Amino acid sequence: MLHKVLSAKIGDYAPANLLEQENVLQELMQHYVLAALSRAGMFTAAVFHGGTCLRIVYGMNRFSEDLDFMLKKPDPDFCWQNYLESVRKDCAREGIAFEAQDKSKAGTAVQKAFLKTDSIGKILELELPFERYQARKIRIKLEIDVNPPAGSTFATSYITFPVTAPLTTQSLESGFALKLHALLCRSYVKGRDWHDFVWYVSRKTVPQLDLLGHALRQQGPWAGQEVPVSMRWVHENMAAAIQRIDWDAARQDVQRFLPLREQESLRSWGADFFLQQLSRMAMPEI
Repeated sequence: MLHKVLSAKIGDYAPANLLEQENVLQELMQHYVLAALSRAGMFTAAVFHGGTCLRIVYGMNRFSEDLDFMLKKPDPDFCWQNYLESVRKDCAREGIAFEAQDKSKAGTAVQKAFLKTDSIGKILELELPFERYQARKIRIKLEIDVNPPAGSTFATSYITFPVTAPLTTQSLESGFALKLHALLCRSYVKGRDWHDFVWYVSRKTVPQLDLLGHALRQQGPWAGQEVPVSMRWVHENMAAAIQRIDWDAARQDVQRFLPLREQESLRSWGADFFLQQLSRMAMPEI
């Protein structure tokens, strides 16, 4: 039965090539993991956020590979193990065998874990539009910030596949604030962040500036400083960041996560395009 359900879902996506098909399979497995985490009570203490949240909950048009979470309140003693075991057992009952690995390290703010499965092609014989190497594993990284910056706001959202399940998610205003923090503070080029920036701007999302201020003081070049965060400050510092970016590297990073029909838009990427997007944000205070 499961193979029929998954085959039908893949048909709904209508992937255009093998890479897109792999992104679809990854996303379907993410849904099963999220549903299992919801049943395990994960969202009483944690919040789903980041690119995969934007994709699955808010319908953003790019695929994403990791599941990112943050605690509602700091807790250095958070442990993945019980949640991973719940996911493994829950998904096994559905016919998906996950190998779980807790990669957490004491004293670090972001605790990591991995789920891997080679069920597709071994246990599950799916009707796939493109031939796939059967032994290839799908790998999902889970990360949780156990010492999140103060100031996030949350909402209850729902997924309806494979079952209806409630998730606690970060509000778009809070998500935009942390995306700006990543754009301003990340030490390497991640084109996916810039894609998401355009998405937030297109939604006319207003970033939560107090959260951005807390995040800047906690981590990055402004750590430990009392940053006078305002929309004018955001515009000035984002404009400087846009001028520094290697846009070829940014395009290469994001391309494989976009459906084939969306990739043509990357031709426009460059400083001029992103400065124009920046100008569409709420105007700075006078």
